Amino acid sequence: MATTTSSRPRTARRTTIGLKVLMAGTGLVFVGYVLLHMYGNLKALAGEEAFNTYAEHLRTIGEPMLPYGGLLWVIRVVLLLSLVGHAYAAFTLWSRAGNARRTKYAAVKSAMRTAWMRWGGVFLLLFIVWHLLQFTILKFSVNPDKQGVNIQQNPYELVVASFQVPWLTLLYVLAMVALAFHLSHGVFSAQQTLGWTMSPPAYRRAKLVGHAVSAVVVVGFLIPPLAILFGLIK
Repeated sequence: MATTTSSRPRTARRTTIGLKVLMAGTGLVFVGYVLLHMYGNLKALAGEEAFNTYAEHLRTIGEPMLPYGGLLWVIRVVLLLSLVGHAYAAFTLWSRAGNARRTKYAAVKSAMRTAWMRWGGVFLLLFIVWHLLQFTILKFSVNPDKQGVNIQQNPYELVVASFQVPWLTLLYVLAMVALAFHLSHGVFSAQQTLGWTMSPPAYRRAKLVGHAVSAVVVVGFLIPPLAILFGLIK
């Protein structure tokens, strides 16, 4: 009985560590993707030709070894699998944390951070679904003054038309606020899970890296839509 009882906590710990590693690994995949996506979005500052050339290039990378859009679909599959793994690990760990016994101090200390990560992550997931529907799957404009095939089939025009609408830009800004917190905490937590915070200097460096990645990504993502909303990009 003693052996069985003692093996259960060890198995639970191993499972928890495995979930944290899964969450960290898939999270780093997303960090790499958002950095590349942010760079691509900044092409809008260079004008229509530069942005549309970039958008088309995403579909022709790897030709002729890969079919048109082949690499893009590989990336999409990797991102989808990463999303499923990340969400599964996150919700499983949150469920376990909610069922675990805590001291009042620990519960109060982590409640706000947990709520931000949990609901911020849910909001980001819903935003991503909307974002994909608008710019990748259905390709529709929410701007009543700019409609039609010429807008839908022109990536630059679709982006400009969409972010000329204040409510959509506000939605985007809110998503970036959620992303900022998620990245800042998530990048730090991934480093912690991978054992890169074992000393005070390493801990501080991991915190700094989390804040830096968050700032770079969010500022980079916000520049194009705000520039469009305020008429700097037309």
